[in-house]
Amino acid sequence: MNKVVLIPDSFKGTMSSTKICEIMSKVIVRYFPSAEIISVPVADGGEGSVDAFITAVGGKKVTLSVKGPYFEEIQSFYGILPDNTAVIEMAAAAGFPLVGNNKHPEKTTTYGVGQLIKHAAKAGCKRIIVGLGGSCTNDGGAGAAAAFGVSFKDENGNNFVPVGETLDKITSIDVRGINPALKGIEIITMCDIDNPLCGSQGAAVVFAPQKGANETIVKMLDRNLAHFAEIIKRDLGQDIMNMAGAGAAGGMGGGMSAFLDSRLQMGIETVLDTVGFDSMLEDADLVITGEGKIDSQSLRGKVVIGVARRTKKAGVALIAIVGDIGDDIEKVYEEGVSAIFSINRVALPFDKARERCKNDLMLTVDNLMRFISHRKFI
Repeated sequence: MNKVVLIPDSFKGTMSSTKICEIMSKVIVRYFPSAEIISVPVADGGEGSVDAFITAVGGKKVTLSVKGPYFEEIQSFYGILPDNTAVIEMAAAAGFPLVGNNKHPEKTTTYGVGQLIKHAAKAGCKRIIVGLGGSCTNDGGAGAAAAFGVSFKDENGNNFVPVGETLDKITSIDVRGINPALKGIEIITMCDIDNPLCGSQGAAVVFAPQKGANETIVKMLDRNLAHFAEIIKRDLGQDIMNMAGAGAAGGMGGGMSAFLDSRLQMGIETVLDTVGFDSMLEDADLVITGEGKIDSQSLRGKVVIGVARRTKKAGVALIAIVGDIGDDIEKVYEEGVSAIFSINRVALPFDKARERCKNDLMLTVDNLMRFISHRKFI
């Protein structure tokens, strides 16, 4: 075996994708010491996305001071890849860890995310990837928009920066002040959910409770997002109300589309295109991917399936190494998965299984490599 590509998702709550690649690589070289191993750790747009991209293709981190979730000054960052693409993870300025137990999605802002976007554009990046995930906000991306120049006015004609609880105070939106550096830039938003902005499957109802909102606040946030969408439709001519993915990250998906004309794209597709995955498949003998659990939900376009569709087209074998294997997964084979292996060697509750997951992963890959080397399978 001469060339192996590793491209796993993280196992949520147990191992990062970078750690998984590290463990797999150490085992593979034992059996195939001369093999070229390419590691592409995958992050879903949330915390760790910048590091994952830089690990995969190189680049550097840029640090700067921006506004945090409560408009406080914080140190944040984004990445610049070798091709001058900027990678921004929303969580770096509006993520859960930044608020701790002080969870109030009606009061938090994405303003700092907008500052990161503007900084990357002014730095000369002509392509910007914004990952949505792990947000503590529900402002529809209004805060970010204000940071890069969108004007929001209240009934008295005063400019203000809306948050979730004040979106209903917006009477007009003016985008003429958007920073010129953002003109003509390709902006891609990594978004792995298709929730609409409002309603029973919208940003507030589905996601705000885990961000700290009670039932009353959830209803208020949902109404305010609906008002926000109405003003956007009237003033900007864009209908984001029922747009798939508009409800991602407290409505940030809708805001990215409305204010920056950003394309919402599945995270794995963004990763594959950015790292040049199709080129990596040339002369590859095997690709190994994985995720915490493979089940029917995986077919909606998660990492394993996104990778499988590419490897199938290239005619390269794909093995998925996962934590759990759900029922009714036969269709994943049709998508291009060659085989699936679970790392769970004994039946244990999750709390116990996570304590031994790294060793179990190592032993699973060892078992697989032992078989391949013995049988001269590849």
